[in-house]
Amino acid sequence: MTDHNITKLMQSMGSMAKTAAAQMARAQAATKNAALSSLAALLRQNMAQLAAANQQDLARAASSGLAGPMLDRLKLTPKDIETVAIGCEQLAAMPDVIGEIIGMKQQPSGIRVGQMRVPIGVFGMIYESRPNVTIEAASLAIKSGNACILRGGSEAIDSNKALAALVAQALISAGLPANAVQLVPTTDREAVGQLITMPQYVDVIIPRGGKGLIERISRDAKVPVIKHLDGNCHVYVDDPCDIAMAVKVADNSKTQKYSPCNAAEGLLVARDVAETFLPKIAVIYAEKGVEIRADESAAHILRAQPATKNIVVKAATEHDWYEEYLAPIISIKVVEGVDEAIAHINEYSSHHTDAIITTNHLHAQKFLREVDSASVMVNASTRFADGFEFGLGAEIGISTDKFHARGPVGIEGLTSLKYVVLGDGEVRE
Repeated sequence: MTDHNITKLMQSMGSMAKTAAAQMARAQAATKNAALSSLAALLRQNMAQLAAANQQDLARAASSGLAGPMLDRLKLTPKDIETVAIGCEQLAAMPDVIGEIIGMKQQPSGIRVGQMRVPIGVFGMIYESRPNVTIEAASLAIKSGNACILRGGSEAIDSNKALAALVAQALISAGLPANAVQLVPTTDREAVGQLITMPQYVDVIIPRGGKGLIERISRDAKVPVIKHLDGNCHVYVDDPCDIAMAVKVADNSKTQKYSPCNAAEGLLVARDVAETFLPKIAVIYAEKGVEIRADESAAHILRAQPATKNIVVKAATEHDWYEEYLAPIISIKVVEGVDEAIAHINEYSSHHTDAIITTNHLHAQKFLREVDSASVMVNASTRFADGFEFGLGAEIGISTDKFHARGPVGIEGLTSLKYVVLGDGEVRE
């Protein structure tokens, strides 16, 4: 397509999305839930067609030399389809927050003032590889009463088109506008440039992918962006703590899965528990093939212990404290206590998710108050920083921004609050 044609296409999609958003904002909860239930059924009924479309993507990706991990992310298995179908049903079963009024208070003048939750309007979603994101984004748009324009990765175009067709079918079956969820039909990157510079149609952009994609979107967008760039998450093992719990949580936070943005990349350990804790966790990491990059104090402790003296420990550099590895590598630092741990996290972390393992209530409260991250945890794995695990039903991404949405972005993250005033003829004196 020529640049002129892409501009025309995106302007048309934007206009249709804005019109559909007004209709979605008026939709009754039962209508939106019917669309979600219909979508779940259609996904299950069309597994064969979806598999065929996904196979086209996989074959094309393999022939172009796409790496193994990327191929895995591109797969749309029956289990994946069932998972997103269940997600649609879970969203349908959740209460509808649209129109909810909160904080209503009587004022001295006699008026009552509160806030009503309303849809954002139109959001643009730009994502890579995983075709299941098409359904996650579409289902959240439906439940939150928004319209959305989806631009998936070029490698998943056939899978995404097949999924988007089912979304349109479900919307129509419930009496909702098919244009409430639109998939950009071209793989031309110029479409992304157009989508992120249409403030007259698009209210917010949500990128979901690698750091390069998100940096580009954040730099070039002319509409607000909900984003996170890195997931440099930490576990801090405090003095005092339950050592067995600390080992369990530090292990899970790092090794349960290496690639997610909520996997721990840094481990901080209070000096007075380091000699007891570090050998225990190092043995586990070594058995699982996790490379340890330690500061001088942590390295000295590990080399002095019989159980860990033969474990390879690399010297951590200043760069390691900032690094999001997304791999079986962890940086370890011994700190004097909770104050130094908080200072380290606030300086080096990406403000995504950080956890403290402690039996000291005051330390826990201090950590919760002073760590400047989107999710802060006490005695729990950082891997819980997820919309589903937080009870949001689903998530459209994670935000490390401080305005509007922060942390996992679910239904409420796709809404806004407006003030409502109820009176009985009051006038201002």
